[in-house]
Amino acid sequence: MPVITNIADLKRIYERRVPRMFFDYAESGSWTEQTFRENTSDFDQIRLRQRVAVDMTGRSTATKMIGEDVSMPVALAPVGFTGMQNADGEMKAAKAAEAFGVPFTLSTMSICSIEDVATVTTKPFWFQVYTLRDSDFMQRLFDRAKAANCSAIVITVDLQIMGQRHKDLKNGLSAPPKFTIKSMANLATKVPWGLEMLGTKRRFFGNIVGHAKGVKDPSSLSSWTAEAFDPALNWDRIAEFRKMWGGKVIIKGILDAEDAKMALKVGADAIIVSNHGGRQLDGAVSSISALPSILDAVGDKIEVHLDSGIRSGQDVLKAMAMGAKGTYIGRAFVYGLGAMGQAGVTKALEVIHRELDITMALCGETSVENLGRQNLLVPKNFGGDWQD
Repeated sequence: MPVITNIADLKRIYERRVPRMFFDYAESGSWTEQTFRENTSDFDQIRLRQRVAVDMTGRSTATKMIGEDVSMPVALAPVGFTGMQNADGEMKAAKAAEAFGVPFTLSTMSICSIEDVATVTTKPFWFQVYTLRDSDFMQRLFDRAKAANCSAIVITVDLQIMGQRHKDLKNGLSAPPKFTIKSMANLATKVPWGLEMLGTKRRFFGNIVGHAKGVKDPSSLSSWTAEAFDPALNWDRIAEFRKMWGGKVIIKGILDAEDAKMALKVGADAIIVSNHGGRQLDGAVSSISALPSILDAVGDKIEVHLDSGIRSGQDVLKAMAMGAKGTYIGRAFVYGLGAMGQAGVTKALEVIHRELDITMALCGETSVENLGRQNLLVPKNFGGDWQD
C-alpha cells in the first residue's frame, strides 16, 4: 500500500482507478457547484485555539451517537451506487466500519441489499430511506431492515425532487446507467475495476429490483425511479414513516432552524444538518455555517449531527466543538473504497481518527466530549448576517 497521509491521497488513487462516470457521481454538486465547494471551504474560516502545558495523556475519541457507542464521532453516510465504486462496495464499507467501531449507513439506492450487508456484519447498522409514495414498499423496506437487525432509520427529506447535476447528465448516469460511447471507452481503460465487477453478481439496486412493484429487472427500474419520489411530502407523512418503523429515527437534510423544530416535533431521535453534499439546492449555505442557528433553535432537546464537507479529523473536531454530537463522511470513505476496497475505507477512517486525536491534543483536550467553543476562533459573521 502506498503511503497515505490524508484523504486527498486516496482521492488521487480513486480517480485513476474508477470509471469517470462513477468518479463524477461522487465528486460533483448541482448546477454551479457553489454549495458543494463551500461545504469544505467554509471549514477553513474556523480557526483552532492551540493550548500548551496541558496533560495530553489518556486521550479518547470515543463517545455515543443516538445512544450507541462509537470509537469516534464519525458515521459512514448513505451513498448511492457505492457498489459501483468497488465490487460489493457496501459490504466492504460496512465491514470496515464495524471493525473500526463506527456506524455504517446503507442507502436504499445501494447495489448490495440490506440482506447482503447483514450477512457480513455482526453488529446493527443503520438504513437510509427516501420519502417514497408507495406505502406498501416503504413498510416492506422497514420490515426488511428490522429483520436485518438495523438499529436506526435515516430518513432523507431533501430529495423530493432531484437536483440537476450536470456531470451525471453528460455521463448518462441514471438508474440504471445509460452508457455513452465516451463512458464505454473510459470503462474499457479501467481493467482492474472491470475484472472485480465481473466477479460479483451484485451490479444493480439490490433493495429495489425484485422488491418494488413492477421492478423485476434493471430494464424496468427507470420508470419506477421517475415515479417513486413523493413531491407532496409533508411532516405528517414523515410522522407516518416514524410509526411504520417503530424504532430510532434520524432525519437527514435539515438546513433551516424552522425545519429543525419540526423534526423535533415529529419525535426524531436526531437530525443531520446536511445539504446533500451540495447535490440538491445549489446556492444554499454550507452545512457547517447552518449549524449554529439550528443549535440555537433546538438546543439540547434533540441530538444534532453534521454531514457534508467533512474531509479530515480537523473538520470533525470543528463540527463537534461548534456543538454537533456526531458527523458523517460520504465522499471521504468512497475515495478510500474506490482506491483500495475495504482496506481503503479502513485507511480513510484511520487518517481521520489520527487527525482528530492529534488536533484534540494540541487544542489541550483529552476527550471529544469536552470539545466546545473554547477550542475555536470563529469569525463574527460566520454563518452569515443575512437581511430579513
